Amino acid sequence: MKKYLLFFVYLFLCFTFSSYTSHKTLKTIKLGFIPLTDCAPLVVAKEMNLFQKHGVTVELSKEASWANIRDKILSGELDGAHCLFSMPFSVYTGIGGKAGTEMKIAMVLSNNGQGITLSKDFCGLVGFKEYNKVASAVKNIQTRKEVTFAMTFPGGTHDIWLRNWLAACGINQKSVGIITIPPPQMVANMRVDNMEGYCVGEPWNGVAAIQNVGFTHIASQDIWKHHPEKALVVNSEFAKNNREDLKKVMKAILEACQWLDNMSNRKKAANWLTKPYYVNANLSVIETRLLGSNDLGCELGVQKYKDDYMTFYNNGFVNAPRKSHAIWFLSQYVRFGMMKDIPDYKAIADKLILNDLYEEVAQSMDIPLPKDDMKPFKTNLETITFDPNNPSQYLQLAKK
Repeated sequence: MKKYLLFFVYLFLCFTFSSYTSHKTLKTIKLGFIPLTDCAPLVVAKEMNLFQKHGVTVELSKEASWANIRDKILSGELDGAHCLFSMPFSVYTGIGGKAGTEMKIAMVLSNNGQGITLSKDFCGLVGFKEYNKVASAVKNIQTRKEVTFAMTFPGGTHDIWLRNWLAACGINQKSVGIITIPPPQMVANMRVDNMEGYCVGEPWNGVAAIQNVGFTHIASQDIWKHHPEKALVVNSEFAKNNREDLKKVMKAILEACQWLDNMSNRKKAANWLTKPYYVNANLSVIETRLLGSNDLGCELGVQKYKDDYMTFYNNGFVNAPRKSHAIWFLSQYVRFGMMKDIPDYKAIADKLILNDLYEEVAQSMDIPLPKDDMKPFKTNLETITFDPNNPSQYLQLAKK
C-alpha cells in the first residue's frame, strides 16, 4: 500500500512540475509598436505565425506615443517594442527620460523610409530636396507668423533628422519652434496649423500629401542613405533573464524582415498594416511608399526610389546594431546643444547595444554580419566625414 501511495505522489509531483515548466515556457511576451509602416516586421511575424514557429507566444500592443513605449519598457509592462533606434541613448543621457535608465537594443528593424513634410505655406517656394531654398522661405513665412516644426521624441531619430536638415538649410534651430507630437497626430496638427513642417515615419508623410495638407520635401534616405531607423528595444531585465526567449523573438522577426525584403510580398504586408488594430491608414499610401514610390503632393509629381526605399533586411545589412551609429547620435546631442557635457561615447554604446546577442542569433540563421562597424562614414547632407573613433574632431569641424 505504501509503495502505491509513493507512486501516486511521484506521479502528482511529475504532473505539477510539468505543468509549471509548460506554463513558464508559454509566458506571453508583450511587444509594443507605434502605428507606422516600419512596424511591419512585428506585424508580419505575428500574422505569419513566426513567433509561434520559433516557440514563443507574443502579444502585440499598439501604443499612442514614443513616451508610452519608453515608460512601458522601463517599467516592464512591455518586454520590448518597435522603437526609435536612438531612443535608448536619449533616455540614458537624460534628454528623453531619466538619466541612467537603460533600454537595450537587440537588433535593427529598418533603414530609410522617413520624411520631412512641409505645409502648404511652403508650396511654390520650395520643391523636392530644394533645401537651399528653405531658409528664405522660412523668413518669408515668419513675416506673418511664427514657424514651428514637429518631431516625435526628444533625441529620437526624427528629431535628429530634423535638426540635421535645419543645419543643412542654414537655419539656426533656435530661430524656429521645435515641438513633440506623436506620429499618428501629425497630419491633424498640421491641418489646424499647429506647425509648418514635421519629421515622421510613413505613412504620415504620404497621408499629408494625399489629403493635400502638406507635401513631402525630403525623405530621410536623402539625408543619410541606409541609416538606422527603428530597432527592437527591450527591457534590460527581460534581456538578462530571458535570453533564450529573446533569441527566439529575434529569429521570428529576422525571418519576417527577410520576407519583407522580397518586394513581391509588400502588397500583402500593406494589407495587414492598413487594418485598424495596426496602422489604420490608407492602403494605397502604405503600399506605394513601401514599394518605393512617393507621390509628393503640391504638384511635385512622384519620386521613385530604386535601392534606398524602406528596407528591412538587405542581406543582413539592416539588422546588425552598430556602435558607430550610437556614437554618431550621441555626438549629434552634443552638436545641437542637447547635452552640456561630453558623454563617454563608447561606454554608452557598449552598455546599451546587445551586439553579442545579435551576432549569436545571426550566425545561427546564416545571416551575414556586416564588417563596417566603427569605420568612418558620411551622411548625404554633410561634407564632413564622421569617425566614430574620434567624434570630437567631427564636432570641431561641424561648428565651423
